[in-house]
This record gives sequence, C-alpha cells and structure tokens, in this order.
Amino acid sequence: MRQNRLIHRATYIIVFRPQKQKILVQKRRDTKDIYPGMLEIAAGGVVCQGETRAESAMRELQEETGIKEVPLQFHFDFYFEDETNRVWGRLFSCTWCNGLDFQEEEVEWGRFFRIQELEDSIYSGNFTPDSEYLFSLCKKRKIL
Repeated sequence: MRQNRLIHRATYIIVFRPQKQKILVQKRRDTKDIYPGMLEIAAGGVVCQGETRAESAMRELQEETGIKEVPLQFHFDFYFEDETNRVWGRLFSCTWCNGLDFQEEEVEWGRFFRIQELEDSIYSGNFTPDSEYLFSLCKKRKIL
C-alpha cells in the first residue's frame, strides 16, 4: 500500500485530558515506514480489511496508548495527500485522565501538550504533515 502510494482508510484519535485543555502528542519511532521520528497529535493507523473504522480506532488506541473501553466521539472524515501518503481519515476523540502504556515498537514517548503550546509548535517541521493538516481542520471546526 505505501510502496505503491495507494489511497487507504485510516483512523485518527485525539486524546484529551479532562476540560480539553491538553492533548496527547506522541513521538514516532525512527523505525516507522512513514514520517519516522516525527511528532503526531493523534493515535491511529490503517483500517484493516473487514474492520469498521470504529473498530480500527479502538484497536489502534489500545495498541499505541494502552487506553481501552473508553467512549470515542466521531468528529469528521477528511482526505489528506502528500508525496508519500494518500489517506481517507476519520477523526475521533476521547478523554483520558489515567496512565498510558505506549507501544514500544511504534511510540518513542508521549506527553500532553497544552493547546497553546501546540499552536506555537505545530508548524515547526517536527510534526507529521497529516498532523499539521488535521490540526488546522480541528481549529477551523472548533474542536481544539
């Protein structure tokens, strides 16, 4: 899929702290096939064959962060394309106030950023291109 730059479906899950003043930012491992070592504002990944987007979102959220059995809120669908990635994304969010258990193979570290801190750094070149795009969509739709 990535080698041939095929359009695919993916889920994105923004993890908020209560009161939605902070969101989880994760640093991707340097071994990732796309956007290695970059920061991202959402957990998530490719939807598997036979899987609904809601199922994919819950699976990816649990795999990457250890968060499970939490209500997900659907926000919107979007299309993103750059020189390496073509994706139909679906954005969800959840609120989480407990600890996190990051997937060692995919996530180097994660921490909660204040929204203002994120606004000040999102276009620094350290964030994945789809995170930058998603951030702008969320600001326009007043999700952040």
